[in-house]
Amino acid sequence: MSKAELYKPAMDVYETDKEIVIKANIPGFDLNDIDISVEDGTLKVSGKMEEEKEDSQKGYWKKEIRQGSFERIIRLPPRTKPGDIVADYEKGVLNIRIQKSGSDNKERFKIDIKEKK
Repeated sequence: MSKAELYKPAMDVYETDKEIVIKANIPGFDLNDIDISVEDGTLKVSGKMEEEKEDSQKGYWKKEIRQGSFERIIRLPPRTKPGDIVADYEKGVLNIRIQKSGSDNKERFKIDIKEKK
């Protein structure tokens, strides 16, 4: 995949009685290169992976490890609490939990991601 191509991570989105849960498979991405934000009722998850310089001394037979970027946008249902979002990243899986509320919210938020160890 060239740097210009977009990677489309697999995502599961579901809800429980109290929250919306989003899980995204994004192995190989550095935590600092993943961004999560909420604006106007949408959740945006994006990231980038810098392309490794090709070493002419290595004599590649195949080069399939991806580089590039991704962006996924998910429309949030009404009555979520974008200010109450928790995100963590463990073993290549990004987990995002959004609390439900009783009113619509259209504010803008940037979400910090915690790295699990």
